[in-house]
Amino acid sequence: MEFLQSDRVVGLVKSYPNHVSKRLLALRQLVIECAEELEISKLLETTKWGEPSYVTKTGSTIRMDWKSKTPEKYYLFFICNTELVNTFRFVFGDELDFEGDRAIVFDLNEPLPEAPIRRCLKLALTYHKVKHLPMLGA
Repeated sequence: MEFLQSDRVVGLVKSYPNHVSKRLLALRQLVIECAEELEISKLLETTKWGEPSYVTKTGSTIRMDWKSKTPEKYYLFFICNTELVNTFRFVFGDELDFEGDRAIVFDLNEPLPEAPIRRCLKLALTYHKVKHLPMLGA
């Protein structure tokens, strides 16, 4: 896989408080690992709306961020006019927390629920291949 890393994204993540930066870097690593496991040909790391973002030809944009107005939370954002978050809510509603139809919300004081997040990331990274399937093939 070709990973087009952004120094701007790395700098942005490292500008956050250390405990936040560690969580976002761990989430970033999961995105990269999932793209490698799926054999995605190219993963672009960039910023969209000032947030670290990940783009592939086969998937829907994935964004992540921390907001000072909700200092104990961090987020994975998805394009709200997709069925991604609704599908995640149906499949992982007992394991994950959501904000509307656009985000998975994580608590900085809780461990990252890695298994369901990996599944969500893989669906987002292949969204254009699975969007026609019921529940995205989940």
